[in-house]
Amino acid sequence: MAPSSAASRKPRAAEAGMSAIERKFHALGLREQQDFILHLPLRYEDETRVTPIARLRPGFPAQVEGDILRSEILYRPRRQLTAIIADDTGELQLRWLNFYGSQHKQLTAGRRLRARGEVRGGLWGREMVHPRMSNADTPLPLALTPVYPSTEGLPQPTLRKAIDVALRQSDLSDTLPDGLRERYDLQAFEPSIRLLHAPPPGVAEADLIERAHPAWRRIKFDELLAQQLSLAAARAGRRSKQAQPMPASSQPGNLAQRLRAALPFDLTQAQQRVCDEISEDLGRAYPMHRLLQGDVGSGKTVVAAMAAAQVIDNGAQVALMAPTEILAEQHYRKLSAWLEPLGVKIAWLSGSLPAKARREATAAAAEGAVHLMVGTQALVQDHVVFHNLGLSIVDEQHRFGVGQRLALSRKGEEGRLAPHQLHMSATPIPRTLAMTFFADLDVSVIDELPPGRTPVLTKLVADARREEVLGHIAQAARQGQQAYWVCPLVEESEALQLQTAVDTYEAMRGDLPDLRIGLVHGRLAQAEKAEVMRAFRDGEIDLLVATTVIEVGVDVPNASLMVIEHAERFGLAQLHQLRGRVGRGTAESVCVLLYQHPLSQVARERLRAMFETNDGFEIARRDLAQRGPGEFLGTRQSGLALLRFADIELDAAIAEQAREAAAWLRQHDPQAVAAHLARWMRGREDFLRT
Repeated sequence: MAPSSAASRKPRAAEAGMSAIERKFHALGLREQQDFILHLPLRYEDETRVTPIARLRPGFPAQVEGDILRSEILYRPRRQLTAIIADDTGELQLRWLNFYGSQHKQLTAGRRLRARGEVRGGLWGREMVHPRMSNADTPLPLALTPVYPSTEGLPQPTLRKAIDVALRQSDLSDTLPDGLRERYDLQAFEPSIRLLHAPPPGVAEADLIERAHPAWRRIKFDELLAQQLSLAAARAGRRSKQAQPMPASSQPGNLAQRLRAALPFDLTQAQQRVCDEISEDLGRAYPMHRLLQGDVGSGKTVVAAMAAAQVIDNGAQVALMAPTEILAEQHYRKLSAWLEPLGVKIAWLSGSLPAKARREATAAAAEGAVHLMVGTQALVQDHVVFHNLGLSIVDEQHRFGVGQRLALSRKGEEGRLAPHQLHMSATPIPRTLAMTFFADLDVSVIDELPPGRTPVLTKLVADARREEVLGHIAQAARQGQQAYWVCPLVEESEALQLQTAVDTYEAMRGDLPDLRIGLVHGRLAQAEKAEVMRAFRDGEIDLLVATTVIEVGVDVPNASLMVIEHAERFGLAQLHQLRGRVGRGTAESVCVLLYQHPLSQVARERLRAMFETNDGFEIARRDLAQRGPGEFLGTRQSGLALLRFADIELDAAIAEQAREAAAWLRQHDPQAVAAHLARWMRGREDFLRT
């Protein structure tokens, strides 16, 4: 659980007077009593009963009670503390590899104690290693003992005590009306939350751990309902704001029409459909908040250009932000080629620009001398202001941190007036994500590729055949084809014994002296990267050795071959993006996934998915199942878990019910809406807004 955005913005001085324990609570996001109440256990320990030693089973946790027969410190094979505890049924060895002198004193012969831990089958019989000890005269608890998510220096007893205080002092009244609970067969909140913090012994522990108990169902429903209510509120908030209406111009020869006529290709039906959807949104008096999704190579940039032309036709400015300089530069190059001949002034802004060039670009944006500003996250800096920003476009929006997306979305806001927003993603959004995290967005989908795009043939090849693969690549390059060779690291890492881009480049130069080989990676200066990519685009490089800086934004139609080395180390979405760099011309394209044994189960599933399908939606669905929503949402950078308890794949049916309930509550019970959001969100709504 992460701190809320509002809380995280408090000045550090406010924490100066806190105790060390309070700071650790804050590190877990535990600031108010409701935070403690919703800090639920990871697992449970059964300390409600004592098991006779004779009935202990290796591999299972247990608690025993007996007398200490003896204890001693041994020095073979290493220093360790051992003790023997006995009850009426038998004896059990206890062992500590790390211990304090006070622990040895506790194990006085004849003293009656309890020991809790996992039973192991040792050389000299059954034993417990590092058991937890307590006095035998302490009453046995009446409920399972919760084990909570914690942090270093914050012991479980301290957490349990603080949570117990919060449960005694807080308002646990239900935020949902009785009729709605009955409709969805939900338990009341108070007994649900109390059961999860202190389950009685009769509750099936497996149901608790697997979150299948009815109490867990209520918590999941509440969490998903809070999310749906927040998204609905965000949508309503945007509708309450005003935006400059920017309708498509009816004047003959307007900018959008001239752009369409000047393009060296025809728009596909899917591109035309989404252009019409965006155009209609831009004509409204409230801010557009639309997600444009399409697989790699589907032609999102030209759709963005058409939207920009409509906004510029209405006298406003456009900002386009991309996550890498290569991708931003690709957009800048394409948009400049299409729009500058039509009289559109385009500026470039990135962190690598000289200070003078940055000042000139930002001054032009502030004065309104620039129609379209393209750049990296440099666009969100405070000193970058626009004269009249009408549309902000974020490409590969999930690759930015939440804060960066928020900062750009707020550029151009003046009172109730806000710019339109268009988010673009080449990572298709699975249905369950669209229904939950993206429920407040209008979604446009480019579901066809431009003519001439050929499916990429994917081959899985073991690393033992690396020389054979290199030979095929070299032969193809000598016949005029261009190829990528992708490596996961720039320099040698002892932790990850992987072939590096630098070493691969040097080795290939020696082995293939007749080929023109280039190298590009993230640590090159931007000018060097740009020059290498220009040479590759212009056919002056046959084989480009690269890291994942080429993942997005590289469009070289003649490059029809790609080898991804150590493919098992890449994420599924990243592999799909990399594969999308080839297959952009008319030649048959091949992507070789070079992997190294042994493969983990996850890596095996990733490679199988890449081999079985080129469908971005299916790739996204499998990636979501493997890694969760963080990669799609860009929330990893924020440290914020937007869903802590529900699983958007497993709990899709609950999410559907929560969406229905949210609509009903907003219409019929606004007081319940306020109470529910007060319990569950408290500052996290801003993250859903992006």
